[in-house]
Amino acid sequence: MDRSLFRLTPSGASGLIFAGLCFVFLPMLAGSYWLSLFTSAAIFVLAISGVAFMYARLGMVSLTQVGLMGIGGWVTLRLNYLWDMPFEVNMLLAALATMICGWILALPALRMRGLYLALVTLMAAGGLEILFATYQFPNGGEGFWGVKIGSTEPFRRPVLAQSPEAYLRYCIAVATLGFLFIEGHRRLFPGRAWALIRRSEAAAMAAGVNVTLYKTWAFGIAGAIAGASGALLAGSLGLLDDGTFRSSESIMLFALAIVGGARFWLGAVIAAFLFRILPGLLNTWGVDTDLAFVIFGAGLLHALITAPNGIAGQVHDLIAKLRGAKP
Repeated sequence: MDRSLFRLTPSGASGLIFAGLCFVFLPMLAGSYWLSLFTSAAIFVLAISGVAFMYARLGMVSLTQVGLMGIGGWVTLRLNYLWDMPFEVNMLLAALATMICGWILALPALRMRGLYLALVTLMAAGGLEILFATYQFPNGGEGFWGVKIGSTEPFRRPVLAQSPEAYLRYCIAVATLGFLFIEGHRRLFPGRAWALIRRSEAAAMAAGVNVTLYKTWAFGIAGAIAGASGALLAGSLGLLDDGTFRSSESIMLFALAIVGGARFWLGAVIAAFLFRILPGLLNTWGVDTDLAFVIFGAGLLHALITAPNGIAGQVHDLIAKLRGAKP
């Protein structure tokens, strides 16, 4: 086995320490309002990691991540009311369903890149948005769609995460596993194949890389991560609605991944902070939450003009300079 798979880099060590500190202290220090926001942020850290992975490793833009989260949430809710299986089983099946959806989305990616691929995935997100608005999300009803009018049946959370504090820790743990899953792929042969494909598909094929296989593989990973995120969101809220999974949210998620820094774990954390925590802070301060969109736009311009690696890239460069300046 490749020993580099288990080599702990400074960035990886700092990420694990950060996750551990959040796991221990956030649930202890946060009130009910902030527990909800931090849980949502942890879930979207995982979702954003899938978007960032696609862009950083393959240079491909997928604007369907939030729509795939909706599919993962739908499957989780439907299975929750269909049988009495543990939450983890339902989450894995939801991830499998969205992985298959990711493979289907990979079909146009075999021939398209850049703007054209972004438009195709955005159209898919729009189609999913219409489906969610038309058929809604299961709430314990009969039939395939599982929708009924009236009170909603209770949702079964993980056995180890019944309280809000425990569920936040659960989401942080799953998000950390998601990052380790992506990093493991990056360090093994798929990561090397993706690096070649990003530089030049022709060169990758000349080197014997199966471009079709590894593009499909990447879309499947991003889809599975989105499905797990949707399952966690269903567990957090207990009931989902179509307004949560608008196609515009996928655009926002991708833009914030660029602002945060797609190549770094810290970038996903920064993006989730901007996406979920910042509006909560503005609301607490009595400021119109629409100001967050102005901040998002300014951050995106900053990333495009002066910081191609995002805020996390700037932090990384600053730390590298400080280390180099030491006597």
